[in-house]
Amino acid sequence: MVKIRLRRMGAPKKPSYRLVVADARSPRNGAFISIIGHYNPMTDPKTVVIDEEKALYWLKNGAQPTDTATRLLTKVGIMEKFKAAKEKT
Repeated sequence: MVKIRLRRMGAPKKPSYRLVVADARSPRNGAFISIIGHYNPMTDPKTVVIDEEKALYWLKNGAQPTDTATRLLTKVGIMEKFKAAKEKT
């Protein structure tokens, strides 16, 4: 199964995350298939940048987002577009 999840980056006590598409069996910071965005909780306001085209591609091809990834995708508005496209077909 393919998952959309966060991969921790950054220095100790200064985390930033990449939103990646990875096999569910690989470790958190292990091998991944594609990078679709990044998230930095240390900035004010928190920075969320996601490539909408890549995210929709992977969602349409069966990638399952984790709870945190779903929250970030919803914040950017990608989950609504995915659900609307899913209802049309």
